[in-house]
Amino acid sequence: MKVKVAILGCSGRMGRNLIQAAHEHESVELVGGSVRPSSSFAGFDLGELAGIGAIGLTTATQLSELTDADVYIDFTSIETTLENINWCNQHNKALVIGTTGFSDEQVQLIEKAGETMPVVLAPNTSVGVNLMFKLLEVTAKAIGDYTDIEIFEAHHRFKKDAPSGTAVKMGQVIADTLGRDLNKCAVYGREGITDERSRETIGFATVRAGDIVGEHTAFFADLGERLEITHKASSRMTFALGAMRAAFWLNDAPAGFYDMQDVLGLKD
Repeated sequence: MKVKVAILGCSGRMGRNLIQAAHEHESVELVGGSVRPSSSFAGFDLGELAGIGAIGLTTATQLSELTDADVYIDFTSIETTLENINWCNQHNKALVIGTTGFSDEQVQLIEKAGETMPVVLAPNTSVGVNLMFKLLEVTAKAIGDYTDIEIFEAHHRFKKDAPSGTAVKMGQVIADTLGRDLNKCAVYGREGITDERSRETIGFATVRAGDIVGEHTAFFADLGERLEITHKASSRMTFALGAMRAAFWLNDAPAGFYDMQDVLGLKD
């Protein structure tokens, strides 16, 4: 049986990849997609929007036009996603969230919604990236206490949040594994003459340039050697396919707050 999916925020770069991935996925039935009421893409054929040819589905401007969907995939904005969570909760719908940049308080609101609805919050839906999270946990357990840990990330010039949600998640995985509070040990910039680096800190470096899809590296550096764990994305389709996998998994899940580690069975 196919899972009926709707793409929220389908006119953006990621949304167009999600349309194509949903349309071509053997376990997913694309039933629609949404854009803002003020969007110039309102009423467009989703296939034409994604560059795959007309598929007979047009963009909606209200979620009430997409009630046939079982699972909604949201790569919109923070404010819009929070509104969409409330709507999905009221209508007993499941939601995969790929939006990034939430504050700790906003994440807590999403966790609260998970008490009454199935929701996946994934700053990165790539299968490879989520396997990297697991590798970071293993590495931090083995050598995190005596190495200097730095996280580098690079994205396209249009990305608004920094560091990326994926980079923050990398830091969170490492900090949690080492029993540290990321809010206290994260260093997001260095300039001028600074004190000697503290072993307890986790540093972040950010690049925004051109059309870089996404690159992330965690450095575990000691005197004489360093270990680098890197993921590079060359196409947004990897995120779109991961989102389809999450939607298919979430359709049969009970109410709960999940992430891609749950989807991929990497929690054990």
